[in-house]
Amino acid sequence: MNLTRRQMTGGMTALALGAGAYPARTETTMNELPFAATTPVSIGRVGLMARDANRVADYYKAVLGLSELRRNGNVISLGAGGREILEIEESAALREDDPRSAGLYHTAFLLPSRQDLARWTRHAIDTRIPVDGASDHSVSEAIYLTDPEGNGVEIYADRPRETWSFDNGSVRMGTNALNVPDLLDELMVGNPQWAGAPDRTVIGHVHLRVGDVKAAEDWWKDAQGFDTMLNYGGQAVFLSSGGYHHHVGANSWQSSGAGPRADDRTGLGFVELLSKETSQESASRDPWGNEVRVLPA
Repeated sequence: MNLTRRQMTGGMTALALGAGAYPARTETTMNELPFAATTPVSIGRVGLMARDANRVADYYKAVLGLSELRRNGNVISLGAGGREILEIEESAALREDDPRSAGLYHTAFLLPSRQDLARWTRHAIDTRIPVDGASDHSVSEAIYLTDPEGNGVEIYADRPRETWSFDNGSVRMGTNALNVPDLLDELMVGNPQWAGAPDRTVIGHVHLRVGDVKAAEDWWKDAQGFDTMLNYGGQAVFLSSGGYHHHVGANSWQSSGAGPRADDRTGLGFVELLSKETSQESASRDPWGNEVRVLPA
């Protein structure tokens, strides 16, 4: 089965119109960081390579409400709650990313609660933020965008872990249209105003374009100790640490057969993992040359 980005994200009209009749969901509330960030290994930061770092950083500040935490030469670091989660490095010599090559499919920013996602959605509607799609993935609800240099962006909230379903160890993840009216019902209680990325916002997962899904699965299992949570017909795989639905996704929908990624392209600079299982920093590259750094949590 071939999936397009539109099918994966639920279609562009979903945010404006909503769709389907879904049962009301309970809000996911947490006193600490979301579950995705508490597992033995989690995503710390994502690095982007950009031709215009200021333009890209301004996008994430305006659209997602991230704060600028550090600026050093041609590098801008953004975050929430005082924690860096996104680093943008500028080089005017870079060529535009090729979506048929290996690289970044999207960076997924996980909000602490469903009500936070509802606040952001109301903000996006009111300020006419362009979106690519909006989906109900069963384990989560998500809205998709594209930044000024073509990097995919997901803004999402998880459903409570105890509501996730599994088939023989594989997590059930669907792609249905997001029920926007039901999501916005969260705003009937509490403060409806979006005030920027909440303090406990993290990068919940990173989704990569790869040339071969099986090779990606083997690398993440062997090199990083991740577990396969779902294999999507050999065209996509979702892996994680500690039972999360996925910290890493990899697909070959547009990039099947892609070889090593060129170093002079915009897009993914690095993926940084935080590990509770190591006291040493390390770095390695996946079969397509994507840099994966590991830091002690």
